[in-house]
Amino acid sequence: MGRGKVELKRIENPTNRQVTFSKRRNGLLKKAFELSILCDAEVALLIFSSSGKVYQFASHDMDRTVAKYRREVGLPDSSNPQFRTREFWRSEIDELKRSINTLEARLKHLSGEDILALGMRDLKQLERQLKIGVERVRSRK
Repeated sequence: MGRGKVELKRIENPTNRQVTFSKRRNGLLKKAFELSILCDAEVALLIFSSSGKVYQFASHDMDRTVAKYRREVGLPDSSNPQFRTREFWRSEIDELKRSINTLEARLKHLSGEDILALGMRDLKQLERQLKIGVERVRSRK
């Protein structure tokens, strides 16, 4: 006699969800351990719970296994301090470029350019901003 098929959907009851998570987490960790022993496989398993806790299993050194994985899939080595600095500045540059593009688009809209792409809500917001700007200029004058 076997088990019935479980419908895969989020468990709504938090208590039941936590119990299921704990049981399945333990089962998954056990299977990872068995796979590493029986098949002499290098296994690394990371589990992040919804509460933010981290559970891990590594048959060998976790950092070495992750570095090996990164090499296999062609990702740069993140343990290299130069990589971290380079990645940080690359992400910072990308963020600043997005910010510049957004601000340039807003400036164009405020000067009346490229407003055909705007929706009704954006146009109304632009109109409000322009009215406020005109009122400020008149009050200063």
